[in-house]
Amino acid sequence: MYVGQFKANQLVDRLEAAAKARQATIARFRACPSADDPIVLARQSARRAVIQAREVRVNEREIARLATEAQREAEALAVREREATEAARQAAEKAERQAALAAEQKAARDARFAARKARVRR
Repeated sequence: MYVGQFKANQLVDRLEAAAKARQATIARFRACPSADDPIVLARQSARRAVIQAREVRVNEREIARLATEAQREAEALAVREREATEAARQAAEKAERQAALAAEQKAARDARFAARKARVRR
C-alpha cells in the first residue's frame, strides 16, 4: 500500500506544480503594462521610427540601383552609337575604295579598248 500512497502524492505534487505555473503565468500577464502606458507607447513609437528609417534606406538603395542601371544603359547606348557610326564610316570608306577601284578598272579597260582601236586603225 505504500506504493499507492507514493503515486497519489506524486499526482498531488504535479497538480500543485501545474497550479503554481498557471498562477505565475497569470501574474506575468497582469504585470504587463496596458496599451496606453507611456512605456508601451514609447516602444511603439521607437519601432515605428525604426520601420520608417528602414523604408527610407530601402527606397534610397532602390533609387541608387535605378540610377546606376540608367547610367549603365546610357553608357551601353553610347557604345552602340559609337559602334554604329564606326560601322557606317567603314562602310563609306569601303564604298569609296570600291568606287575608286571600279573607276581604275574602267579607265584601264577604256585604255585597252582605245589601244586596240588604235592598232586596228593603223
